[in-house]
Amino acid sequence: MFLFREALPSDEDAIFDLARHLNTLNLPPERSFIEQLLARSIASFRGTPDFDPGRRFLFVLEDPEGRVVGTSMIHAQHGDFDEPHVFFRVVFEERYADLVGPERDHHEVHMVHTMLHLGQTYDGPTELGGLVIHPDLRGHPDKLGRLLSLARFVFIASYRGWFRDRLLAELLPPLYKGPSGATRSPLWDALGHVFTGLSYEEADRLSRTSKDFIWRLFPSMPVHASLLPEGVREIIGKVGPNTIGAQRLLEGIGFKYSGRIDPFDGGPHLEATTDDVSIVRRARKYTPELGEPASESMGIVAVACSDAPHFRAVWTPAEVISSSRPRLRIGRAALERLGVLSADAPAPAPDARVFAVLRSEWSAGDQPRRPTRVNALST
Repeated sequence: MFLFREALPSDEDAIFDLARHLNTLNLPPERSFIEQLLARSIASFRGTPDFDPGRRFLFVLEDPEGRVVGTSMIHAQHGDFDEPHVFFRVVFEERYADLVGPERDHHEVHMVHTMLHLGQTYDGPTELGGLVIHPDLRGHPDKLGRLLSLARFVFIASYRGWFRDRLLAELLPPLYKGPSGATRSPLWDALGHVFTGLSYEEADRLSRTSKDFIWRLFPSMPVHASLLPEGVREIIGKVGPNTIGAQRLLEGIGFKYSGRIDPFDGGPHLEATTDDVSIVRRARKYTPELGEPASESMGIVAVACSDAPHFRAVWTPAEVISSSRPRLRIGRAALERLGVLSADAPAPAPDARVFAVLRSEWSAGDQPRRPTRVNALST
C-alpha cells in the first residue's frame, strides 16, 4: 500500500535522486534547492494555527518498501508584495468591417483576435504544484497520481485556516527538448525569449527568486497572439499529453479554467473556491473501526498528529457505518500504514480519529455546502 505523507529530513537523498532522474522544472536536481525546500516545509508543518503566506508544504509518495517515488506541494499563498503572481489574461477581441469594393460590391469581414494582457496580483491564491512521479510508475493500476494530487485537498480540509479562499493549479502545456536536452517552451521561444533574451530554463531558474524581470521586460501593451507562429497559437491554454489526466482530475472536483495562462509557457491556470472543491467540502472526521468494509467503496483516509510526519494518507476501501456518531470501518493494513493501529493491537485507541472522504461523495455536480473549519486532527 502506497503512503502519502509529509516529507522528512531523511528523504533528502531520495528526493534528490528522483529529481536527478527526471530533471523537471518542478523539481530541479539541485541539492541546495531541495535542502531549502525541505527546511521550509518542515518549518511550515510545525507552524502556529495562524495563516502564514510563506508556508510551503512538501509531500512524498512512499511505496510499500519505503522508497520515495513521487512528490507534490502546496504553497499557502502564491503572490505577495515581495513576489507577485504574474500571468497572461487571455481576452478575445472582435473586429468587423463592411468593405466596399470599387464596383460597390460588399465584403463583410469579422475577425476574433486572441489578446494576451500581462497582469499580476499581490494577494494571490493558494497554489497546488510540484507534482512529480517516477516515470516507471506512470500508468500504475493504483493510479498513484490520484493520491499524490487529491490527498492534498484532505490536508487543506484538516488545516483549513492555513490556506486562502481560492485555489490555483498551473498546468504544464506541451513542452519539448532542445538539441542539448534542455526543456524548451514554444511560447517562450516565440515571445518570452524575444523580450528578455533568456532561455526557458534560465528564466525559470531566475523566477524562483524573483519574477520582477517579466514585469520590467515584457511589453506593457496587450500582445496579439495572431502575430505568433501558428503552432504557438494553438497551444495557448492547452495542456501537454502527460498533464491531461491531472486536468481531468481537477475538473472533476470543481476546478475550472480561469482565462489566465502562465507567461512562461502558456499553460492554463485552473482555479476553484476552496470551500467549493468537493473533497474539501465532503471530508469528515471519523472514529476508525477495524474491520473489512462490506462495500467496495474506496476513498482517501488520513491522519494528522503532533509528531512528524504530521500528515499521512492512503487510498483504501472504507465504509461509513454510523451517521449519528461518525465511524469508519477500515482494514488492518490501512490502519497500520497510517500509524493508527500497531501490528499486535486488537483495535485502534478509543481516542483515535481519521479524516476521510469517499470517492462516491466528491462528485463536482452536487450543491456546495460550507464545511465547519477544522485546524487539526490527533490520533
